[in-house]
Amino acid sequence: MNEVYLIMAPILQSEYIEPEQYVKNPHLDTMEEDILYHFNLSTKNHNLPAMFGDIKFVCVGGSANRMRAFAQFIHQELELPGNVEDIRDICEGTDRYSMYKVGPVLSISHGMGVPSISIMLHELIKLLYHAHCRDVMLFRIGTSGGIGLAPGTVVITDKAVDSFFRPQFEQVVLGKVIIRSTELDAGMAQELLQCSAELPHFPTIVGKTMCTHDFYEGQGRLDGALCSFSTEEKLEYLRKAYETGIRNIEMESTVFAAMCRVCNLKAAVICVTLLNRLEGDQISTPHDVLLEYQQRPQHLVAHFIKKRLGLIHEDVHQD
Repeated sequence: MNEVYLIMAPILQSEYIEPEQYVKNPHLDTMEEDILYHFNLSTKNHNLPAMFGDIKFVCVGGSANRMRAFAQFIHQELELPGNVEDIRDICEGTDRYSMYKVGPVLSISHGMGVPSISIMLHELIKLLYHAHCRDVMLFRIGTSGGIGLAPGTVVITDKAVDSFFRPQFEQVVLGKVIIRSTELDAGMAQELLQCSAELPHFPTIVGKTMCTHDFYEGQGRLDGALCSFSTEEKLEYLRKAYETGIRNIEMESTVFAAMCRVCNLKAAVICVTLLNRLEGDQISTPHDVLLEYQQRPQHLVAHFIKKRLGLIHEDVHQD
């Protein structure tokens, strides 16, 4: 029988986290060179402190095109010099991920699913460590299926849960099951909710997010190549999820929350819902409407960043 280990990260007590506390791997200190293979970066060939040392905010999302668009958007929002069309992909030497740096903001794609974002996070956290970054905040911005919510609703995650509705992430390491907590930073969630009140263009709530390992059967869809359950069983499962406080479903939040928590990184998950799963499985919303929905988490996080940088005064209401 597999052994099970429960690992709980300490609760953050300070705004100031030393870079050394981000990584939890003593072997890194014995390496002459650390190759961040999927980023096409390394400690020997790149001056990581010079390239990334001023990073304060990291925004990650599934689509490479979407994260490029976000980089261009945040460039305009921060009123930085230069042409947005000149923003280049730092990872252009690889086709795994895309990365864009805009002032103190890093925008990175992570692909789809737990394995893809997990690989990216390992190398991202090492990058922040090697670059001696301090006080970094991470945001996952993306799309999701809603439960009992109107399409277009933005969900700020307070807890990421697995398919059994448990606030934990299980990782198999050397044949042993490691269990890590998936609680996200409560202060960031509340600050984001406050920011949403200053952007009265779309509904925003705080709720639990369920992370699955599949888009079809794993999320109770009836329209995949395989389906082993009835419509009634699907609806019963989704209703139970709703009763526990789950308001949306996606495929990355548990490992994102767990790794950030263990590595003392403040983090938030902000996803817009594209449909109400209690009413259907397929996304049939027109493309232009979906595009506007997808921009909502970006606008919310941009507002948060601008307030943190002192570019928006507390008493200024955004139209």
